[in-house]
Amino acid sequence: MQSFDLVIRNATVATAADSTLCDIGITGRKIAALGTKLGAGTREIDATGKLVLPGGIDSHCHIEQPRQNGTTNADTFETATTSAAFGGTTCVICFSPQFKGHGIADQAAGYHQRARKSVIDYSFHIIITDPSPAVIEQELPPLIAAGHRSIKFFMTYEPSFLTDGEVLTVLAAARKNQAFVVIHAENHEAIRWMTARLEAAGLTDAKYHAWAKPALVEREAIQRVIALAELVDVPIQIFHVSSEEGAEEIRRAQGRGLKVYGETCAQYLAFSAADLNRPGQEGSKFLCSPAPRSTADQAALWKHIRLGTLGVVSSDHAPYQFDGPEGKQAIAKVAPFSKIPNGLPGLETRMPFLFSEGVRKGRIDLQTFVAITATNPAKLFGLHPRKGSIACGMDADIAIWDPELTRTVTNAELHHAVDHTPYEGMTLTGWPVTTLVRGKIVMDAGKRLAEPGYGEFQPRETYPLMMPRGEFVTPFNPHDSDSQT
Repeated sequence: MQSFDLVIRNATVATAADSTLCDIGITGRKIAALGTKLGAGTREIDATGKLVLPGGIDSHCHIEQPRQNGTTNADTFETATTSAAFGGTTCVICFSPQFKGHGIADQAAGYHQRARKSVIDYSFHIIITDPSPAVIEQELPPLIAAGHRSIKFFMTYEPSFLTDGEVLTVLAAARKNQAFVVIHAENHEAIRWMTARLEAAGLTDAKYHAWAKPALVEREAIQRVIALAELVDVPIQIFHVSSEEGAEEIRRAQGRGLKVYGETCAQYLAFSAADLNRPGQEGSKFLCSPAPRSTADQAALWKHIRLGTLGVVSSDHAPYQFDGPEGKQAIAKVAPFSKIPNGLPGLETRMPFLFSEGVRKGRIDLQTFVAITATNPAKLFGLHPRKGSIACGMDADIAIWDPELTRTVTNAELHHAVDHTPYEGMTLTGWPVTTLVRGKIVMDAGKRLAEPGYGEFQPRETYPLMMPRGEFVTPFNPHDSDSQT
């Protein structure tokens, strides 16, 4: 009878398709067998009463991301990926930035150096803020060929946003070099106009952030970028959809057969614009972009998760301190909402929140939970079939969950390097108790067992979901000078 390095016994294994009771045999980095009464393992884990799920993939994380002023986010790769492992996540996709007037290759090389302290596996999106000919024609193609198979751009933020013409340039380059495109979609000019008038009227507190960024600025930008992507036949994903209006735009595009995918984040299901109005500077803890919306929007987002409009739920982990001279609180005391750092931490709490508020409360089933946290991001970003599910031959990226374990979230018990969590005081039921990455136990019973540097970069090849449809809105193929006219 075959023996294994590790056997997980009596496992209730859940994938995005179904659930089954079986043993899991792991040899080296891979899942070697699924079945009953498997042979002995050098080590064995009894998972009776537990759920055994694919390790989560968080495809939207800002980790130790450099800023143009030389600073970075609050978390390092060690602290961020440690916290991810405690939350059941086994792979992250984060961002190698570009600064206006600079290239992308040197930044990517430096980011690889930072990421070598990762505890879990990782990959990168390449941010484009300045699509110069040198960047698009010389630097971008070899980075994509080396496995950085996704590009991000912004439709807002000074000085990062792209004009519509620049958007088309990046979309065309992605199609030519076979890369997937992800987008922060908000109308820059509308936000700038509203912000100036709010601040001129003395409306500067954190709550007015939501007034400067109403849902329509998201809706308009989503509709516009979908049209641009359709014009040049490029599949896209819209990041952090926060509103019913935005989700409906994506739903309409999908109904027309376009390859448009939607993502939301746990914070848009957890918090509303009312949280921005907490006393003192507490509201700044919840300041992110797009802004938190209404409870009606939250219900609509859950609906669109069930419908499949929003196939991925990420953390958009963007950690900034609350206290200290550069913390959100200090800035909020002296500066308007437009100067408060955008973003909040959520790597460790993403999956427990979605399990507790989603599965336990009947908003989604267990298969949908696995799909939105692991399988769908793996397929959408080219990590499948080696990651994102539990099957023979796949990486043994596994999280063992106690579905009855109830904890009240306190920042003191989390593992990031941030001085607060917006989820403070929230009681959640269902937590991972053991996490494996490529067959190695990296977290067990509240202890980290992997050293920094265990995580590996995951290069990504081409894959079906990123491929163009081969259809254009006119007889002319704008990518081929010999096409029919």
